[in-house]
Amino acid sequence: MNRRKFERAKAGFLLIASPRFRDLGEGLSRGTYRSRKESDVQSIIGSLRDTIDIVTPGLVYNRDDVSRAMDLFYNEKVDFIVAEFLSWSEDFAWIRFLRDMPEVPIIFVNPAKGKMTFKNTLDEDDFIDFLCSGTLVGSLEGAGSIPRIGRQNVKVVMGNRDELREQILCFSRAAKVRSILRSSTLGLLANYNDLMWSTYFDPYNLFAKIGPEFQFIAYSTLADEIALVSDAETKIYRDELVSKYRMADDVEEDKFFESVRASIGIARLTEKKDIDAMVFNDLDPAMFKLVGLRPGFYHPSLNNILSVLVPEADTGGCLITYILKLLSKKHVNFVEPFHIETEDNTFAGGHAGPNDHNDPGHTQNVIIARDVRFAKTNYKYAGASFAWYRIPEGRKTMAQLIEDKGRYKLVCTLVDGLPGEHILASYSHGIFRPLMPVTEMFERILKIGTTQHFAIVDGDYLKELSILSEIMGFEYYEIS
Repeated sequence: MNRRKFERAKAGFLLIASPRFRDLGEGLSRGTYRSRKESDVQSIIGSLRDTIDIVTPGLVYNRDDVSRAMDLFYNEKVDFIVAEFLSWSEDFAWIRFLRDMPEVPIIFVNPAKGKMTFKNTLDEDDFIDFLCSGTLVGSLEGAGSIPRIGRQNVKVVMGNRDELREQILCFSRAAKVRSILRSSTLGLLANYNDLMWSTYFDPYNLFAKIGPEFQFIAYSTLADEIALVSDAETKIYRDELVSKYRMADDVEEDKFFESVRASIGIARLTEKKDIDAMVFNDLDPAMFKLVGLRPGFYHPSLNNILSVLVPEADTGGCLITYILKLLSKKHVNFVEPFHIETEDNTFAGGHAGPNDHNDPGHTQNVIIARDVRFAKTNYKYAGASFAWYRIPEGRKTMAQLIEDKGRYKLVCTLVDGLPGEHILASYSHGIFRPLMPVTEMFERILKIGTTQHFAIVDGDYLKELSILSEIMGFEYYEIS
């Protein structure tokens, strides 16, 4: 299992001070320059320890210090680095770090005080306080070397300590996703969808530029896994579903039972093969002929291991669903917008196949129903039941990721899910209202040039997606 999904973000702290000032202030009431800066460090780190893991070599004064810091950060596999000039300082340590540190996202923070604590610089105590407060001088000096060295993935931020803390935490969430992606596996079951070429991703490019490696899985492997699921296990999950959700009157029990079995099978296959994001081509007739149905339920074990399951072989759709899962730790749904109703400034969106219906706060939004889309086919379990989910109301982030000539476009916006009844048979779905004219939103998306699938999750994650795009090199489009 990919344990990094369950770990807190790990930050390396590069806090640069001046060796010229280090011992100034011996015997003064407020201490030396060094003791004052060490106190600042403890304050900075202490405000973050409850949320992220901290790796620090202490104050960095010289080349040897920065070499030890780089070794520490590399060996500890930090997700990102917080860099700060604690005052004016010589820049030889900083430029060595920019040149030699292996690639890792950096947030270069620059604190601003509301009011200085010194009165004038005639008093030695005040003069040292003046030196300690000269972070702007150090930041300006240090910032110039970032483009000169050519260092990538450096985000520059300024603000008071509370504002910087929030910036660091937001950056940590995006940087952690980057690290997890580089150790993730994406499963394709079993092939691309030849009906939707615009959803294809180059596996080599995906590995080189984003991180996950592809694993191609045959339908026969899925069929074998489903066959291993016992009647007893199937009954336990079947009874659990019935105890939670309403069931339509026309559900055929034998087909319901096999849909439950297949749903356990695909979840178990995902876990056995250490797949973090499983995308399967549920429109391929080969799967229906071999398995007899499309698995209709989203087994809760997928959420337990922070993995996702996405239909129609859309690699980008699967990847953005996984990204939102990692950012939010919530239930993420997979939709395609169906149609617009301009009178209400809304659009309908949803998708056939399994969709995450496991949110315990919205069990009333699920009906166990027949998949009427395939009910009239000749497949063995035609019309097998599925979790018909009405995506609940609330403010949501909607995002998509596509590949375009070797580069990646991430498009995102905010929408409001509206309450209502189930209206689209065989499709988990919802009605959504954008925060702008709905036609304007989709016109802008059409002009960017993407594809039809989006991931959608409760909450606002635009800032994290913006930072992730910046450190991953995605083209970022925020429709707002």
